[in-house]
Amino acid sequence: MGRNPKEEKFFQGLQQEVLDFFELNDYRSYSLNQIHKAFAIRDRKTKEIYGDVLNRLASDGRLIRQEDGNFRFDNESFVVEGRVDHVNSRFAFVVVEGEGKDIWVATADLNNAKDGDRVRVQARKPSEKKKNDRPEGEVIEILERGSTDVVGVIQVTPHYAFLIPDSKKIYEDIYVPRTEVMGANHLDKVIVEVTRWGSPGKKAEGRVIKVLGKAGENETEMHSILAEFGLPYEFPADVEYMAESINTSIPKEEIKKRRDMRKVLSFTIDPIDAKDFDDALSYEVLKNGNVEIGVHIADVSHYVKPGSLLDQEAYKRATSVYLVDRVVPMLPEKLSNGLCSLRPNEDKLTFSAVFEFDTNGVILKEWFGRTVIHSDRRFAYEQAQELIEHTGEVTDSYEPIIKALNQLAHKLRDARFAHGSVNFETAEVRFELDADGKPIAVHPRVRKDAHKLIEEFMLLANKRVATYVHDLKKTDPRNTMVYRVHEAPDPEKLRVFSTFAKKFGYQVTTEPKQVSKSFNALMESIEGKGEEHVLQSLAVRTMSKARYSTDAIGHFGLAFPFYSHFTSPIRRYPDVMTHRLLQHYLDGGASPERAPLEIQCKHSSDREKLAADAERASIKYKQVEYMSLHEPQIFDGIITGVTEFGLFVEIGDTSCEGLVRMVDLNDDFYDLDKDNYRIVGKSNGRVFTFGDAVKVKVRDTNLAKRTIDLEMVGMRGAGAYANNRSRKRDMPRGARSSKVIPRGKRRR
Repeated sequence: MGRNPKEEKFFQGLQQEVLDFFELNDYRSYSLNQIHKAFAIRDRKTKEIYGDVLNRLASDGRLIRQEDGNFRFDNESFVVEGRVDHVNSRFAFVVVEGEGKDIWVATADLNNAKDGDRVRVQARKPSEKKKNDRPEGEVIEILERGSTDVVGVIQVTPHYAFLIPDSKKIYEDIYVPRTEVMGANHLDKVIVEVTRWGSPGKKAEGRVIKVLGKAGENETEMHSILAEFGLPYEFPADVEYMAESINTSIPKEEIKKRRDMRKVLSFTIDPIDAKDFDDALSYEVLKNGNVEIGVHIADVSHYVKPGSLLDQEAYKRATSVYLVDRVVPMLPEKLSNGLCSLRPNEDKLTFSAVFEFDTNGVILKEWFGRTVIHSDRRFAYEQAQELIEHTGEVTDSYEPIIKALNQLAHKLRDARFAHGSVNFETAEVRFELDADGKPIAVHPRVRKDAHKLIEEFMLLANKRVATYVHDLKKTDPRNTMVYRVHEAPDPEKLRVFSTFAKKFGYQVTTEPKQVSKSFNALMESIEGKGEEHVLQSLAVRTMSKARYSTDAIGHFGLAFPFYSHFTSPIRRYPDVMTHRLLQHYLDGGASPERAPLEIQCKHSSDREKLAADAERASIKYKQVEYMSLHEPQIFDGIITGVTEFGLFVEIGDTSCEGLVRMVDLNDDFYDLDKDNYRIVGKSNGRVFTFGDAVKVKVRDTNLAKRTIDLEMVGMRGAGAYANNRSRKRDMPRGARSSKVIPRGKRRR
C-alpha cells in the first residue's frame, strides 16, 4: 500500500533518525528487538513501522543485514587480523601490524577475546560525524589465544575458589573448582590454567598448575611477575646438562684461526654488581702515532651452535630479563657468567671490531673478525669515573688511557648529535635491598662520562658492522642482515606533542628533516625546569619503538642509516644472529633467505617487549613496597599526569608515581581542562597542571595492584594548597573530559 506525501515525509524522517542512530553506533550491530528498546517502542503498530524502516534501509544498501538477522551500518567495512590490547574494562584496541591506526572494540564486542589473543575483526572506517578517525569494529573470530595461564592470588572457600588475576588487563575473576586448587592455601600466589573460557554471565574456569608461594614474599612476587609475562625462570635439565658438558679449554687450533690480541692492553667497564661481561675495550698506540681501539665482544656463537638445545632455548627466551633483584639470563650460568664472560686475567674467545683513529678522532681503518683476548683489568663504572675526574698526580697507569678514550667518546658523541641523533636521557632508579629483598633505599641512576664512554664505542661497533655488511654488495637486493631499526615519529603523534609543548611556550617543529634538531633544542631548554620530566616523557612516547628487522630502514633516534645489535650476545639473541651472519659473509658466503630471519626478528622484538614489561612491573612493585614503609613521611613531588579522576604525582629522586584522587581534593570541586592539561577549582580558581611542584604523603598502597594513593599536603615551599595556586593563565578553560593525558616512557 502506497503512502500519501505526508506519511512518506514522516517515514523518511524516521529513516534518517534510525540511520543516524546506526551511524553513531557503527561499531556494533542491532537486532530488531534491540532497536525497539533503544527507541522505547512498545506498541505493535509502531514496531511494525520500525521493521519496515530497517528493511527499507537494508534494501537501499544503507544498512547491512547480517546472517544472524541483525542490522549494522556499513561504513566501508573490512576484515583484519590483529592482537587484542585490553586497555580497560570498557574497551580494547586490536593492534594490526602494518596499520597506522589500532581498531577500537567495545568490551561487549570482544566476543570473549582476551588480552593478547590474535583475532579477526570486522572493522569499519570512522564516520564523518565522529571526532576521531580511529576505525571501530567487532571481533568475529578468535584465531589464537595469547596464553591459557593466568597468575594471581587465589581465594579459597570450603566449596570453591576464585583467582584474582595480577594482570591489570584481565578484568574478571576465574572460577576454580575446589578439587583443582592443588593444595594452594587461601591468598597464595598461583598459576591457573584456563580450561574453559567464560561467556556473558558466566566466569572462566581453570585449575591450579603451580603454587608460587605466599603473596607478599619477595621470591613469590618476582616469580609471579615472570610467570605473568610468560617468562621462564629455570632452564630445562637437558639444556643445563649441555651447557655443563662444554669444554672450557681453548684449543691451540682454535687460536690459530683467530687474530691473537692477548698482548694488547684490554679491560672491561661494567656495573659494580655485573657478572656477565660481554664487551671489552683494547687500546694500543701504533708506530705511526695513531691509536687502535678494539671493541671485543664475547663469541657466544662459537659455543651456541644453530639448532642445538642451547640455541633453541636462547631463541625461545631471546633476551635476558633484568628484574630489580635478579637477572634471568638468556643462557645458562655456565655460559653467561663463566665460559663467555670476559673475566679479567683469563683468555677468552671474542668477535671484534677494531678501529684505527688518527689524532683528530677520524677512523682511517676498520677490521672485523674473530679474535682471542686477555682482559687485564675489570673496572666498575664508578672506578672508571674516578680516573676520568682525577686531577692530581697520576698514580694509576690506566688513567691516561681512560681519559684518552673519554675524549674520543666525546668527539664521537658530538659528531652523532651533529648528524641528527636525538638526545634523550630517561630517568632510572636502583634499589638497595635487605637480605629479604625489601627495599631500604631508592637512588636515581646517574649516567656519567664512564657510562657514555662505553655507550659510544658500542654504538660505533654496532653501526659499522651493519654498514660493512650492507656495503659488501653494491646492488639491490643487498645482503640479508639483522638490523635494529627505528622509524621516524608518526606525524599525528608529532603534531599532538607539538601542540602540547606549545602550551608551555616551546616550539617543536613537525617538519620531518628538522625533528631531531627541534627535539634536542627542546631537551636543552627544559633542563632543570618543572616541566622537564613531563615533556621528556611525552617526547619519548612520541617516538616510534625500536625493533629488529631485515629491512634496512635506518635508526631515526640515532640518525644512523644502518644499525645492528652486535655487542651483547650473552643477553640478546639478535646479537647472536648478527655474529653468525657477519662471519658467514667474512667467509665469502652468499646471502641467505630473508623470510626465516624476519620471523626470528619479529619473535625477538616481541620477547624484548615482554621482558621490558616484566622489568617495569618489578620496579613498580618495589616502588610500592618502598612507599608502604614510609607512609607518614611528606615527599616533594612533580605532577606528571592529569585526568578526570585525579593527579599523578612522581616523588622526587625515587621516581615512585602515585595518584591524588580528585575526590580527595576537598577544598573545592575541580574540573578537568583537557585542552590545557590542568584541573581548575570551580570556586577558588586554583590550578594544578603538569610540572607543578607539590608536597604529598602516602595515603594507601596496594601491593597486589602495584598502586600508590597519595594525599596532597601542599605546594612545595608553601602551606596547604598554597594561595598562589589560584593564579590565572592566558589559556582558556575547557570542559570536563574523560581524556587521560599519556604518561610513561619508551626505551630505544
